[in-house]
Amino acid sequence: MSQEAALLVLVLVLLAVVLALLLLRAPGGGTEKLAQQVTALMLDQTRALGEAMAGQSDRVARSAQEIQARLAVIDAARANMEALSGQVGTLTDILGNKQARGAFGETQLEDLVRDRLPEAGFSLQHTLSNGRRADCLIRLPHPPGPIVVDSKFPLEAFRALHAAGDEAGRAAATRQFAADVQKHVKDVAERYILAGETADGALIFVPSEAIFAELHASHPAVVAEAARRGVYIVSPSTLWAVLGTMRALLKDVRIRAEAGRLKAETARLVLEVKRLDDRVRKLRGHFGAVQDDLRDIEISAEKIIKAGARVDAVDVEDAR
Repeated sequence: MSQEAALLVLVLVLLAVVLALLLLRAPGGGTEKLAQQVTALMLDQTRALGEAMAGQSDRVARSAQEIQARLAVIDAARANMEALSGQVGTLTDILGNKQARGAFGETQLEDLVRDRLPEAGFSLQHTLSNGRRADCLIRLPHPPGPIVVDSKFPLEAFRALHAAGDEAGRAAATRQFAADVQKHVKDVAERYILAGETADGALIFVPSEAIFAELHASHPAVVAEAARRGVYIVSPSTLWAVLGTMRALLKDVRIRAEAGRLKAETARLVLEVKRLDDRVRKLRGHFGAVQDDLRDIEISAEKIIKAGARVDAVDVEDAR
């Protein structure tokens, strides 16, 4: 029962007590009138109590509907959280398995490259002349030349670093993480930087912004050593920017190639125009010779006509 309803019940009880006291004290003639007044007052209070109870019921019903709506929202959010928890668990399983993690990195790399570069601008799972297979080869012109992007990255030490429970374990995991990255950088530099075939550098794609930030914040010496070897570590966001620059470079190369083709076609067109001019001049010469011949023919025809006229004018007498 609400506070308002309890208060009304208390008022009714007090009125009943007052009524009883008045009835006991009132003289006989005024008892009936007093009873009528008290009865009217009790009816008014009862009606007010009924209206208050009805209003309270409406408010309770509306509150119940709002609670049900909020419970529905909470239930939907709980379902989404359960689905997200399952996805996070799946992602954890993927990152915990080397082969699955490699496939995950390759897929993410492929999506980024396909989204930013034309099909002719890259090659996936490209085999180099040394027999090594690169996850991706971006076909940049010389210079700088084709550049390899490797999507594998040592993650075990990084996970151990965050799972360490004390300073000693964290320090050991930090050293191991730095050593693993340095070894991977060395392998990439030796396998994917080939003089005369690729650019003087290569990229290591880290499919995690957190690992990229941890590496640059806590291990700047490792990043500097990688750059010295010509190996540059990129994350999804930084690779996106790098690919945008490469796309602009490839576009410029295509424009220059098309400009070269246009220049060659223009040179051939100029040569053909020159040939056409020579042939027109020869044809004009032929027309001139034909005109001279026509004039000679006209002159000869005029002479023949005149000779014929003279012949026709000769009066020959009949021989007797």
